[in-house]
Amino acid sequence: MNNHVTVLEIDANAVLHNLDYFKQKLQPETKTLVVVKAFGYGSESVEIAKIVQDKVDYFAVAYSNEGIVLREAGIKTPILVLHPQIQNLKDIVKHRLEPNLYNFKIFDAFIKLADEAPLMNYPVHIKFNTGLNRLGFWHTDVPNIISTLKSSNNIVVKSIFSHLAASEDFNEQEFTVGQINNFAYIVKQIYEHLGYEPMIHILNTSGIINYPQAQFDMVRLGIGLYGFGNHPDVTAQLKNTHSLKSIISQIHLIQPGETVGYNRAFVASSPTRSATIPIGHADGISRRLGNKEGFVIINNQPAPIIGNVCMDMIMVDVTKIECKEGDEVIIFNHQQHIEYIAHKCETIPYETITAISQRVKRLVKS
Repeated sequence: MNNHVTVLEIDANAVLHNLDYFKQKLQPETKTLVVVKAFGYGSESVEIAKIVQDKVDYFAVAYSNEGIVLREAGIKTPILVLHPQIQNLKDIVKHRLEPNLYNFKIFDAFIKLADEAPLMNYPVHIKFNTGLNRLGFWHTDVPNIISTLKSSNNIVVKSIFSHLAASEDFNEQEFTVGQINNFAYIVKQIYEHLGYEPMIHILNTSGIINYPQAQFDMVRLGIGLYGFGNHPDVTAQLKNTHSLKSIISQIHLIQPGETVGYNRAFVASSPTRSATIPIGHADGISRRLGNKEGFVIINNQPAPIIGNVCMDMIMVDVTKIECKEGDEVIIFNHQQHIEYIAHKCETIPYETITAISQRVKRLVKS
């Protein structure tokens, strides 16, 4: 049982609002895949899946164990495993997950497994690299892929997909359109020789916004579901899903010349009230937010973090804030604050929200 007083609240209504915002941009026949990897972008993957399962066609996770967690929680929706490993293929089959086959090593290993079982029409997905240069077959691999697929009746390709490298960057439009065109050319070759036409998809969150002409059969919604559109105008249309809250454990009166925290990083120049909060870098609060770089909200007022962030605690200046021990502390509760934290840490909101430690209790609000 998790009794940690620091809590991450997940707003179910905000999740549904964000899903609807993106679905309204789709053609009626376009399917929706929702990405719930990394604990649902730092929230809670099972809860996110339960909130949206009746409104989406697919889920995607990064690794097989993330998919197994969903299956064991009773999620029946098809689940694409984006980065399966050969040693996990039997577990993938056992839990009826659908692997992304991205090179011949894993492709051949899965066909061998499927043929030995035999599995009969087991759903798989084929990924092509069109410029991100991360995972995926090359366009020159198409003839070998087709001949291998035709040699086995035990797998069926549910989808062919690729991933855009810079869909949010208007300076990279030419590159992105090139990726989309290369992908369409690869698909055309496969359709001509395979004998059936799997679903195709390439768009991520920013792709849905900026390249609606490339919706194809399905789109993949990731960070957008969690309130970020990779552009201020889009984020403004979305609702915040993650709110991180704690309480004041203790308040100290610090006299001039006294110090707060490790390495005596804060020195009081005047009488100062310092509040200690049970959250630290082991919970996902970067040390870069110490020494007044970051702040929390107490009774609707900003309280700067003073001294160094500790593993399990931060101290904040509440000299000008009326508050007492036990009062609520908001670490963040809207996208602009999360973006401010990300900026101060020289990172992006993806890292800020996925960094929230699993020891922080999750609470879904509907």
